[in-house]
Amino acid sequence: MIHIIGAGLAGSEAAYYLANQGFQVKLYEMRPLKMTPAHQTGDFAELVCSNSLRSNDPHNAVGMLKKEMMMFNSLIMQAAIHSEVPAGSSLAVDRHLFSTFIESKINEHPHIEVIREEVTSINPEEITIIAAGPLASDALSKDIQEKFHMDHLHFFDAIAPIIDASSIDMNICYLKSRYDKGEAAYINCPMDEETYNIFYDAIIQSKKVEIKDFEHNVFEGCMPFEVMAERGKETLLFGPMKPVGLEKDGKRFHAVVQLRQDDAAKSMYNIVGFQTHLTWDEQKRVIQLIPGLEKANILRFGVMHRNTYIESPKIINQSFQSIDYPNVFFAGQISGVEGYVESAASGLNTAIQVSLLLKNQSLKPLPNVTMMGAMAAYVATPNPSFVPMNANLGLLPPLEFKHPKKMRKMHYYERSMEALKQYLGEL
Repeated sequence: MIHIIGAGLAGSEAAYYLANQGFQVKLYEMRPLKMTPAHQTGDFAELVCSNSLRSNDPHNAVGMLKKEMMMFNSLIMQAAIHSEVPAGSSLAVDRHLFSTFIESKINEHPHIEVIREEVTSINPEEITIIAAGPLASDALSKDIQEKFHMDHLHFFDAIAPIIDASSIDMNICYLKSRYDKGEAAYINCPMDEETYNIFYDAIIQSKKVEIKDFEHNVFEGCMPFEVMAERGKETLLFGPMKPVGLEKDGKRFHAVVQLRQDDAAKSMYNIVGFQTHLTWDEQKRVIQLIPGLEKANILRFGVMHRNTYIESPKIINQSFQSIDYPNVFFAGQISGVEGYVESAASGLNTAIQVSLLLKNQSLKPLPNVTMMGAMAAYVATPNPSFVPMNANLGLLPPLEFKHPKKMRKMHYYERSMEALKQYLGEL
């Protein structure tokens, strides 16, 4: 029997793979009996921060990662394709359809038993995958911290607001994807310089929810937009409000706020890159300063929450296996990867390793020339300033032959696919 704690992206992916390998799985999920500060439902694999799974380009790190996952019959990728909504060259999903697809696959599987209860401690004698996510309960976090002798076990990130589509003024806003890549899928709210200055001043003067010590331990990839603004007046213009590639009728704006479709019915849109920990009253005031959103109906306000992750290089190897407790594995954001696709991929990788351990009494880390293998190597490699990491091409070893720089990404992808074909053949 394999025990998996958490039915998020990593846990669901791991459970599905192992069940398809013929193993009996017990999948534990505490929601909705016990909720987290960020989740809205008890659904499996609920997407909390955004509905985007990022680029589809296989020559991009996360696009490569998706292609690798598909080679292992990834449940998460099946669900994403089933629930896809327009997002230009990116992959975005209807959150409800996405979770419903995953939950039905899990519940219908004869080798998976779903147990809706909180797990508060780990039994190191049982084969266990800890995929409790970045919002592991206090009791479980405390048990992990004590068993693995860690000083701290968290950082903070934030969630962007979601807007009612019917409250967006399309006489001001316009549809376009950056550089016209893919379908014109984003709603764009343009700003001239004067409007941006008023908007910027409002952000700087706004009230924030007080969260003790968060500025000292916040993940850069989910930086609240007001914190970005405090770094300088131009910072947002090179980040979520970058106007480049979003011209309309040949006119380039000083700043552009983008809204991304959040559901299949096109009734909800999230504000891209606007993770925030402003108070709700301030969020409404600031958002309604954006052209086209003067009457915005905010369906879900942005919030900030604590994320949990282990000091992976001290605790796990390249198979996500605990060094001190060989029956215990970590997967998902708690293992030190960052991002939806990365979390799911780590769950898949962990499940592959658990399957090999039970079948062959040995582990076989994925090649580090694959993005899945490179991520595993990153979280297991000693690093005095370890922080969670998104998939990126910098994690891959350099190519061993001369090549034009513009062809490098293509060669990375081709090398990954060849290595995975060989790996699968050896399995």
